[in-house]
Amino acid sequence: MRQAVERWFSGAHARLRRLSGVPSTHGVLPVQRITPFLRSASDRQVSLDNRARRLELYEEVRRRHRAGEALLAIARTMQLARGTVRKYAQAAEFPERAPRPSHSIIDPHLAYLHARLAEGCEDAAVLWREIRARGFTGTARQVRRWLSEHRTKPARTAPHRWRGPMPADPTPNGDTASRLPSSRQLAWLLVQPPTELMPNDAAVVARVEQDPETAIVAKLARRFTALVRACNASNQADPQAAQAELTAWLAEARASGVPAMETFAAGLEGDSSAISAALTTPWSNGQTEGQVNRLKLIKRQMFGHASFDLLRRRVLLAA
Repeated sequence: MRQAVERWFSGAHARLRRLSGVPSTHGVLPVQRITPFLRSASDRQVSLDNRARRLELYEEVRRRHRAGEALLAIARTMQLARGTVRKYAQAAEFPERAPRPSHSIIDPHLAYLHARLAEGCEDAAVLWREIRARGFTGTARQVRRWLSEHRTKPARTAPHRWRGPMPADPTPNGDTASRLPSSRQLAWLLVQPPTELMPNDAAVVARVEQDPETAIVAKLARRFTALVRACNASNQADPQAAQAELTAWLAEARASGVPAMETFAAGLEGDSSAISAALTTPWSNGQTEGQVNRLKLIKRQMFGHASFDLLRRRVLLAA
């Protein structure tokens, strides 16, 4: 289910980025850094070059797809992964890469750094010594990287080639209001129970659900994952009720008008006996997967050091 939702988000992501935020029901949300740190002007130029190459590939895939060429043939001709070709073919607009900020030990000191920057201090060594006295345990290089994207003038030690204007943000809509998590992150949020979402995540979901088609996808994803969780939580679940709920969900998905959901429902119907058994019986293939995992572990322990005969003997003696 998550993979189906992710594929759908890949095609709609550009449209959803244009949606505005919605008022939060949780009051003022905690301030979070939603953009990664740009390390230098050269890194920003590399990002621009990479984006130009991806855009060229995207336009070529779209051209071939409109001409009627099969996705597998496009992947083989252009030497791209099938998933990449499918994503480009289904995306109405060029899929920008979403920012992926990770936690940094410099984050607790950002307010102080911005205040010192407003006072005119652009010396990375001075700033590093000051926040180190406030408990920062990182290196001066981390402060220098942060400062590189906030300078009003080039550093004295900057090479002459980078003393001109700074390259623009590779994302066309560089403002923070238009930024949206990646398709994979959005899909993960939609398959979680709504009551377990953090306030910031709930605000993101509310934002994308302003789109009517996204609201349909979100409703179907929640119903399906709730059904699977309910059947998995208790082996005493009523098999007939579970089967009836699955049948109703499949009918709604087929009539949703969303191709990704219709395709997913068709795939489930094609393997209906296995799906029904998974939802209505307490059995699973966990024991089989456990034995396969044990076999792989033994094989990798012996890689390059023994023959198949020894591997066979170790497996059979343990059994």
